[in-house]
Amino acid sequence: MKPLKKEQIQQEVFDLYDAYAHNKLQRREFLEKLSLYAVGGITVASLMSFLMPNYKDTLLVPKDDPQLDSKTISYNSPNGGGKIKGLLSKPKEFKGKLGGIVVVHENRGLNPYIEDTARRAALSGFITLAPDALSPLGGYPGNDDEGREMQRKRDRNEMLEDFIAAYNYLKNHKDCSGKIGVVGFCFGGWISNMMAVKVEDLAAAVPFYGGQPTEDIENINAPLMLQFAGLDERVNAGWPAYEKALKEHNKEYVAYTYPDVNHGFHNTSTPRYDKEAAELAWGRTIDFFKKHLQ
Repeated sequence: MKPLKKEQIQQEVFDLYDAYAHNKLQRREFLEKLSLYAVGGITVASLMSFLMPNYKDTLLVPKDDPQLDSKTISYNSPNGGGKIKGLLSKPKEFKGKLGGIVVVHENRGLNPYIEDTARRAALSGFITLAPDALSPLGGYPGNDDEGREMQRKRDRNEMLEDFIAAYNYLKNHKDCSGKIGVVGFCFGGWISNMMAVKVEDLAAAVPFYGGQPTEDIENINAPLMLQFAGLDERVNAGWPAYEKALKEHNKEYVAYTYPDVNHGFHNTSTPRYDKEAAELAWGRTIDFFKKHLQ
């Protein structure tokens, strides 16, 4: 049987996967609803295979890229999970000190896609730290379904402290200039928004399809670049109120909505990935960081 193509899949299937990936549906209910779309030679098994992440063939930067110094480190998060592991990446050759970027994973721990994204950012001339908020539970388990279950066991405000501690780690790193931004995806988008609220000296924040803060928006000092997926009704519903508050408090921001793409469009490992929108959004992100961190 030939592999399924994106064009064969109805939007409702992507919506079901979004609900499942964000713990709105249990696996059994997800499979039951998915079976309604297993028609015309398309099986539930083939739909599941199509929707699940493929990390083997989709990474953009090799783990051992010769241009990078990339390694796992540990740092202390006294107000969060204690000892946190993360992937620290920087160019092997650079002059002076580098701007720093905290790269924040989705709701499933530090998977290969987020590690890849951190390496991509480092190749653009930054020192990056991609923490694993699952560290207190043993770390990312090797698959996203288990990762989601593990992450649900942690308090999200404690995890926020883990990423604030990552900011502090970079701020004190000998190769970092002290100008530090954050980029995050999904759950990481919420973390990015919240770090803008909580971290007084944050230099820039780029939330990708992230939940919005609802209070203390007057505390934001960092310029924001907000990236939204046009088909992401769940996250987009909170944007009008957030934008209104940003305007009321005269905050610096720019927002982009990419039409006809799904939540997760930047994630290379799943069929929600949209190459054109992802590359445009990532190019804007790197330009934004170069403006504010270098």
